[in-house]
Amino acid sequence: MDLFGLDLTVINDAIRELMPIMPQVILILAAVIVPVFGFGKRKGITAWLSLAAVTAALVVTGYLIYDGYTGSFMDLFVFNEFTALMMMIFLLVLFLVVLISLTESENRKHSGEYFSLLFMATVGMTFVAGATDLITLFVGIELASISSYALVAFRKNDPRSAEAAVKYLIIGGVSTAISLYGMSLLYGMIGTTELAAVATYLAAGDFTWVYIVSVIMLIAGFGFKVALVPFHAWAPDVYEGAPTPVATFLAAGSKKMGFIVFFKIFLIAFVAAQTVGGIPELQWLFAILAGVTMTVGNIIAITQTSIKRMLAYSSIAQAGYVLIVLAVATEYILAGGLFHMVTHVFMKGGAFIVVAALCARGIGEHISDYKGLSRRAPLVAFAMMLFMFSLAGIPPLAGFVSKFILFSGAVTPDGTWIWLVALAVINSALSLYYYARVVKAMYIDKGATTERIRVPYSFKLAIAICALATIVLGLYFGPIMEICEAAAAAFLAL
Repeated sequence: MDLFGLDLTVINDAIRELMPIMPQVILILAAVIVPVFGFGKRKGITAWLSLAAVTAALVVTGYLIYDGYTGSFMDLFVFNEFTALMMMIFLLVLFLVVLISLTESENRKHSGEYFSLLFMATVGMTFVAGATDLITLFVGIELASISSYALVAFRKNDPRSAEAAVKYLIIGGVSTAISLYGMSLLYGMIGTTELAAVATYLAAGDFTWVYIVSVIMLIAGFGFKVALVPFHAWAPDVYEGAPTPVATFLAAGSKKMGFIVFFKIFLIAFVAAQTVGGIPELQWLFAILAGVTMTVGNIIAITQTSIKRMLAYSSIAQAGYVLIVLAVATEYILAGGLFHMVTHVFMKGGAFIVVAALCARGIGEHISDYKGLSRRAPLVAFAMMLFMFSLAGIPPLAGFVSKFILFSGAVTPDGTWIWLVALAVINSALSLYYYARVVKAMYIDKGATTERIRVPYSFKLAIAICALATIVLGLYFGPIMEICEAAAAAFLAL
């Protein structure tokens, strides 16, 4: 059939071919178009166009999920239940960050470029979610990383932002070189970059020296992405120096991408290898890394006076909790890890959004600056209390449920990981101390003034979304947990 001289069959075939990556296509087009509107006097339109583009990508992804669509693009990217869940996580984070950026967009220089970088970083993360090949994985990681380096340095006249960006760039470049070297060794041993073949090879457990060096390089390189100890030193400085919306984006979105990489390279191999006795050496290595990471993160967080640095070390501890998935390596604990990643978007993202809202109104970044906040902004203080208690694992909030499911998944019949569960529970209890310090400052300590704080409506909406999700996911978690279980099953079926 022809329409105005165009062959509709060709157009339909092209759309069908692009269907697995249609949300990415929308974001890429937006990244190209939005900066055009960043010139002139109507810079504010860039934020609204960006919000519309993110909403369109969310709608398309939701439609694909509702339709039960599965498919692949050039055998390099697959859209299934796991990819859909992770793409929704990344798009929700992007939506929240664009939403809180509405207020400043009219006055921000280069607002078009700012939103374009956010789009391209998200495109990279979503490609990592569905990657079936090491090359696709690496390209997605670097697209997200390079865009993030520029976002951290966006306030170029701010010395803290510039310092954070330099540290992020240097350490990120080194980690990229290390991980790429590990990938090249894998390719040299296996002769292919397909992740399924990599998993099959790792499952064989052939511990040659090349294999060992490759695994060490991959853990070190990608350990930077998720801020594992001892590869965590960049996180507090970057989170503190970056613009707070960008710190929100990194904490709630970028770290999830790093865990996807770990899962794709190691977890499938671990599960496949259970039929031949597992890979206990690597699983114990990840268990030790998990224990050290959660402990170091929580202990150092106690000493922090800056709320952004405290949240950064809290993120390091949360990374340790999720790393338990790689130690235990079962489908159930993967579902628990995915559910914890979903709840973390709203808990940690909501906390950073509150910080961003208060920074926009001249409130400092020290915990002492939050004294008396319950009298100056009662709803914001209440939401922050929810986020703090949820991160600490207080029932009946989302953080309690996700931690319970994650930790219980490590209770295996042979009792191998009981010590790791006990350490995680102790660390979770320890974290309550520094989260409670923020609540104490807001509700018990008296501030220097009682003047009301007027929070912009875009921030109020973003905070309300995160607070509502934190409550609902704690009380009514069944449907989301079912989605996570389906995602885990689809992931391990690759």
